[in-house]
Amino acid sequence: MELSILINRFNIKGRLVSLQPFGNGNINDTFLAIYRNTFTETQVILQRVNQKVFPRPEVIMANMHEITKHCHEKLEADAAKGSDDRVWQMPRIIKAKDSTDYVKDENGEVWRVITRIMSAHAFDIAQGPEHAMECGATLGHFHYLISDMDPSTIQDPLPGFHITSGYLANYDRTLETDGARELLGASMEAKRLAKFIEERRDLALCLEQAEKRGELVKRMFHGDPKVNNIMIDDVTGKGTAMIDLDTVSPGLIHLDFGDALRSICNPVGEEETNLAKVVFDEDLCTAFCKGYMREAGAFLTDADRAYLYDSIRLLPFELGLRFFQDYLNGNVYFKTTQPEQNLNRARVQFRLCESVEARERSIREVLKRL
Repeated sequence: MELSILINRFNIKGRLVSLQPFGNGNINDTFLAIYRNTFTETQVILQRVNQKVFPRPEVIMANMHEITKHCHEKLEADAAKGSDDRVWQMPRIIKAKDSTDYVKDENGEVWRVITRIMSAHAFDIAQGPEHAMECGATLGHFHYLISDMDPSTIQDPLPGFHITSGYLANYDRTLETDGARELLGASMEAKRLAKFIEERRDLALCLEQAEKRGELVKRMFHGDPKVNNIMIDDVTGKGTAMIDLDTVSPGLIHLDFGDALRSICNPVGEEETNLAKVVFDEDLCTAFCKGYMREAGAFLTDADRAYLYDSIRLLPFELGLRFFQDYLNGNVYFKTTQPEQNLNRARVQFRLCESVEARERSIREVLKRL
């Protein structure tokens, strides 16, 4: 089906004047549609939900409906008070003409239309402390918006996601294979990374154990709080919205906190081959934490705060573990262009983890002061 015919099944006012591929996301097929009438222009995002990643797209859309409804009501109530220093935004689902939240094409693919966050854009890497602070504020405000949602109203879109014990179990099963034994036997670097994992195996379960003890409670978390999912207002330079809500699910907000800092505080990125350049940037960390606490500090418990450092340390370890397991398993999950790419990605994340560990005292001091 032609996209211009498909998008016509949605309730969008005006005349379609442009429909072009949009963005650089690697999960959903995304297009920008522009509609105009005599007085206004409307820009919306048309997306196909990738069923290879999300095998139950109806769940994704049901979740998005609940999340956006809850957050829009809260945003409107807060805006009426007039106490914020900016206009916070969130994408809105454009309903189909039959009043559903999505449509299916002749192949059974699920398509949706959502509003575009206008006059704002995201960056691929942190632009400096001020940008990091706005990233922290935007994630913190998003956590505030969803902090009072009932997690039971949301279905888990990716069971097992960010469950470190599950990733360790996968890793242990991989170690039993002939392929993994061969790779470990042939590489001193692979042996070093395996030793790195063993030395931190117990510490890697700290958040899960704290939850089991009742110290931490599940709320809702974004699931993919990387820099390019944080929209910054083009005019004011302030954070304005979190986008890409497909991975929002019940869990610990610490997973977002640690993952955002893993992304923001390693400016050289995941593909760097010179490990000497991989350093956890404390200035970016401090700025992010200030912004985050300004928006989220009111609902965080003392126990929540006590485990924030552990999340900063855990998330690079977890991703490094996943990269290394995939390397030993034949590179079947993460896309690669050369055989040892996942090995190097694991090296980068473990070096970042070491850099966090070396700065534990100063990071904890920063968190204590906020």
